[in-house]
Amino acid sequence: MKFSANLGFLWTDRPLPDAIRAAHAAGFDAVECHWPYDVPAAEVKAALDQTGLRMLGLNTRRGDVAGGENGVAALPGREEDARAFIDEALAYAVQIGAGCIHVMGGFARGDAALAAYVSNLRYACDAAAPQGITILIEPLNRHDAPGYVLRTTDQAAEIIEAVGAANLKIMFDCYHVGRTEGDVTTRLRALLPMVGHIQFASVPDRGTPDHGELDYAYVFAAIRDLGWEAPLGAEYKSAKPTDETLAWLAPIRERFA
Repeated sequence: MKFSANLGFLWTDRPLPDAIRAAHAAGFDAVECHWPYDVPAAEVKAALDQTGLRMLGLNTRRGDVAGGENGVAALPGREEDARAFIDEALAYAVQIGAGCIHVMGGFARGDAALAAYVSNLRYACDAAAPQGITILIEPLNRHDAPGYVLRTTDQAAEIIEAVGAANLKIMFDCYHVGRTEGDVTTRLRALLPMVGHIQFASVPDRGTPDHGELDYAYVFAAIRDLGWEAPLGAEYKSAKPTDETLAWLAPIRERFA
C-alpha cells in the first residue's frame, strides 16, 4: 500500500521544496499540496526530480480568503476569476508533472450556483484533457465548511454526470465522508469508478489515522481489496511537528506489505 503526504498540512514549517524532501526522507511514495503558487514551479520540480516523488495534485486558488471565500467556481458572476484560477493551476501542474487539479467550488447554493459550477468544470475538463490531467471535486463536511457548494458524494456523482467529462472524478476524503455521511467503505465501493484520489484522517478530530471513530486498518483493507493501487493521501492535522506524528506509517506498511 502506498501513501502520499499532503503538504498543505504536513511539514508546513518549511518551504515546499524542503517539505517534499522531508516526505521522501520519511518514506512517503508521493506528495500532494494545496496552493503552491507562491513557490516557483521550477523549484518544486527540482525537489521532485531530486527525490523521485510525484506531485499527485494541487488545488485552484480559493479567491478572497480574508473575505471568507473558499473557491469561486460555483459563484455566479465569477466565471472570469474561476477560469483564470483553472488556467493558472493547469499551467503549474504541467510544469511540475502533477496529475490532478482540485477545482474548488466555494460557498454557494441554488440553481445558479450549480449551473456556474457545471460550466466551469466543463471548461476545466476540456482544458485539462489534452494534458492527461484529471479534474477533481471534493465534498466538504458541514462542520468544517458550512455552506460549501458540494457536501455529499451523491451530489458529486450528480455533478459528474451533468458535466459528462471522462476526466472529472471525486476526491474521496474518508475524513469528510465520515463526518457527513458515514458508511465510508460502502460509499467508496459504490463510487469507485468515479473516484480519482483517496485521502484520509481520523474522525472527528482530523488527526493521525491511529485513533477515532474510523478503524483505518479496516478501511485500508477494504481499499486494498477493491484493487486500488494509487497512493492514499495523508491529509491530517497535528499540533506536533510532522516527524513526531508518523508512528502510524510503519505498522500500516508492514500490515499491508
